[in-house]
Amino acid sequence: MFYSSNNYFIYAILIMLAISSLARGEFSIVELLLTLPGVLVAITFHEFAHAYAADKLGDSTPRMQGRLNLNPLKHLDPFGFFMLVFAHIGWGKPVQINPRNFDRKISMSAGEAIVAFAGPLMNFLLAIVFTIIYCAVIKFGGAAFMLTTVGNVITTMLSYTIVVNIGLGVFNLIPLPPLDGSKILKNFLPYNARSWIETHEFMFYIIFLVIWITDLASIIITPIINAILSGMLNVIGGIFGIM
Repeated sequence: MFYSSNNYFIYAILIMLAISSLARGEFSIVELLLTLPGVLVAITFHEFAHAYAADKLGDSTPRMQGRLNLNPLKHLDPFGFFMLVFAHIGWGKPVQINPRNFDRKISMSAGEAIVAFAGPLMNFLLAIVFTIIYCAVIKFGGAAFMLTTVGNVITTMLSYTIVVNIGLGVFNLIPLPPLDGSKILKNFLPYNARSWIETHEFMFYIIFLVIWITDLASIIITPIINAILSGMLNVIGGIFGIM
């Protein structure tokens, strides 16, 4: 989910925290199995969107590295996948780009912002698509189907997929390195401000880590996720006549 980061010190701390949560029995095998498809879809499409945007802007680096496809194995980062499954905060394999290859219709900074925004945007689009599918299943599946094990599994997996994609989209828009939001924000900052942020990037990594450890990220993000989820269900569910 992170657009780019080589800070394995922070990775190690986050993984230890996830292992601690796992040891406390905060996860069930059934829940993990039902979450996995949504996680795979969210990460794969998120990273593909980064690669596709860069390619369209003229940078062939992702294409040469085989990232312009929807093969999950091309986009999964072992650490990030582990974190997303067990801690609900994770990342995919960073898509490497070279902004100097972008066409000159836009600045390199603007190009980087577009590439960064493509990932969260894809997650929001996926959330809409899967909400439509979820509502269609409820509408046309019938009450009898919804009471079956198959019906319950399908709707649960769909709901997890929706929530994971909204969560990835919202979380990545936080304007702190190494998240996509920081790259979007930097495009709108003066040169000196961008340089200062890049020079002190590790400090922002620590701030991010503190926010996550103290659960401030959840406090900030959860209401936003719930609002987006509720809004989509109300609008799309209303169209299907189930809300």
